[in-house]
Amino acid sequence: MIQDDPKFYDISENIKTIRENIKKASLKFSGDENAVRFMAVTKTVDPKYINHAFSCGIDLMGENKVQEFLLKEEQLNLNGIEKHLIGHLQSNKVRKIITHVDMIQSVDSVSLAQEIDRQAEKNNMTADVLIELNVGGEESKTGMDKSAFKENFYKIAEMKNIRIKGLMTIPPICEKTSELRTFFEEMYKLFIDIGSKKSDNVSMDILSMGMSHDYEEAILCGANLVRVGSAIFGPRIYK
Repeated sequence: MIQDDPKFYDISENIKTIRENIKKASLKFSGDENAVRFMAVTKTVDPKYINHAFSCGIDLMGENKVQEFLLKEEQLNLNGIEKHLIGHLQSNKVRKIITHVDMIQSVDSVSLAQEIDRQAEKNNMTADVLIELNVGGEESKTGMDKSAFKENFYKIAEMKNIRIKGLMTIPPICEKTSELRTFFEEMYKLFIDIGSKKSDNVSMDILSMGMSHDYEEAILCGANLVRVGSAIFGPRIYK
């Protein structure tokens, strides 16, 4: 029963707190308290807790791994829920996930985009994607390299079965807020720059950046979608 599990209460309270923080940061940045979408990141989270988050009004979920999402899918109350894949996606897994999610946030190469385009055509659909930039140039992180980003971006924009909806990033871990802001502000500048150039198959609606530890700072720098996991559900439990 819900009342017997203190984690249900914690999740409810955490969601309330995060919503308030998002609202304050949104008002400070744009004056619009509803400008930012709040994603629950469900990596390693038990379906019963994910469903509870949905009952608290969460309508956007992000899963990192194809196999984990597919295993959970039947146990989730997904009516009215938007589903995004946010983790690194291997080309050979595109066919397994493309019809199960509403968006792939982590397109980090032209070759991955080509496979998404191919599988979308096979399924008679248009795939909504975000293009992931490795804004800090870290070897340990996925995402496109800055040096070839725009060239690759516009190659993907020409693919007939893909619709680019915006950008996504995971910045480096920074000791100073000022350093973190530099990366977020760089992403926002790129987001605005690309958005100012009208292109077919491109609508720069989403700037996805900011996670549990830095989502407020991301919003203050222009993010309009934040991906929050452990701040809702507590520390991840790896099995």
